[in-house]
Amino acid sequence: MNWQQALSDYINYLKIERGLAKNSIESYQRDIKKLILFIDLLKEHYSPIYISSNIIKEFIYDVSKTINARSQARLISSLRGFFDYLVFEDYRKDNPTDLIESPNIGRKLPDTISKDEVDSLISAIDLSHPQGERNKTIIETIYSCGLRVSEVINLQLSDLFFEENYIRILGKGNKYRFVPIHNTTIKRIELYINEIRSNILPKKEDEDIIFLNRRGKRLTRQMIFIILKNLATKINLKKKIGPHTLRHSFATYLLQNGADLRVIQQLLGHESITTTEIYVHVDREYLKEVVTLHHPRSNLNTKE
Repeated sequence: MNWQQALSDYINYLKIERGLAKNSIESYQRDIKKLILFIDLLKEHYSPIYISSNIIKEFIYDVSKTINARSQARLISSLRGFFDYLVFEDYRKDNPTDLIESPNIGRKLPDTISKDEVDSLISAIDLSHPQGERNKTIIETIYSCGLRVSEVINLQLSDLFFEENYIRILGKGNKYRFVPIHNTTIKRIELYINEIRSNILPKKEDEDIIFLNRRGKRLTRQMIFIILKNLATKINLKKKIGPHTLRHSFATYLLQNGADLRVIQQLLGHESITTTEIYVHVDREYLKEVVTLHHPRSNLNTKE
């Protein structure tokens, strides 16, 4: 078995057996292709069946010169999954990454931004252009529903259930969830669809996609990042922000205003509550306030 065949089989496995999202599959594919390129440069015949742990270590050491610890950890995880598959299919007897440790990256969370900062971003949008109305609607939708960037760019007209105040989201692992949507955001989406999108001729493959560029194609992830980056620069916001910042701010705001962690888990589409616990930042002052208000031994709740 050569590398291209092994990679092709693995990608099919991820699609059919694992049902992973397109973005996740592409990420795994990029990481494994880096190893294949490294092997090609060695000009040695190291097949995926017989490649040793030492060669993998050499590859990781070489790549570590140009990527950070978080990217290294993801790369090792991608390779581990690939070789686990080869072991599972009886192509190999062992996984050459088993003894390779991932770097300790800690729990880095994105910054949050306040409601006033979100309002400032939106106010900075130039609504004299059709793209301005679209961009405003995108930001409102991400922030009010806590969506991932991949979820908002793939949102379809058939996913809108406005009479019930819900939208249907296709999340990670191709799993659907229903997320409540506020009337203000509903009106914003309807305005965009009726007055802006209706003047765009969608490409055939994107006929049901809500947010389109001027050529009728769905937006890219990178485009959403660029929109937010430019707006942040415009209002002189000294934070590194992206779509995930809005999603994280949505979750944090809900938690700080009394929402149950399990509810936030469902809204965000997290499979595990542990992910939500890591994802949602709760500052120490808020934790202290909760104990002060609700613990039976706190001064406020204890009668002398």
